Amino acid sequence: MRKQSDYELMLLIKRKQHKALAILYDRYASLIYSFAMKALKDEQAARDIVQSVFMRLWTTESDFNPDKGRFSSWLLTITRNLTIDWQRKERRENAGLVPLEPEQLEQIPDEFAESPEDSVMRGSQKEQIRSAYRHLSKQQIMLLEHFYWQGFSLSELAKIYNQPLGTVKNRLHQALKILRRHLLAEGEGT
Repeated sequence: MRKQSDYELMLLIKRKQHKALAILYDRYASLIYSFAMKALKDEQAARDIVQSVFMRLWTTESDFNPDKGRFSSWLLTITRNLTIDWQRKERRENAGLVPLEPEQLEQIPDEFAESPEDSVMRGSQKEQIRSAYRHLSKQQIMLLEHFYWQGFSLSELAKIYNQPLGTVKNRLHQALKILRRHLLAEGEGT
């Protein structure tokens, strides 16, 4: 069975042949682990992704089609999707928390190290944004924060807000128009 192709092993997995799954595991577990570890930088999470990928192979109804590409590419696509799902779940669970490691703190620029011109320019930009934010509703500000700073997708926000995707897109567009209009007005006034 070890000499069979990945495609042949997947056909055997469809017939619930445990040995076929074990062989694919031996062939690809380290590749999947490496991919997940690079993306997540968390050993336990990477192990969980490996387990999830092989559970998906065992339980899935979708078929690998060798005419559409290599098995390893198909497997990495599954790994990538599960990794993204894991990241989104973590982001939702840790929403609002901003952990900083000591090395990250060292990378934050020292405000006193910038030139006086840069400091004045940065302060001016901050004030313009604060001023423009005053023209937005709390919901618009929250939408901008969720989308731009917390990285939620529009689909995720539609679920969170329990609104149609088109409504969320429209509200984001309207908030950006208001922000842009007032930022331009602030810029012209200076």
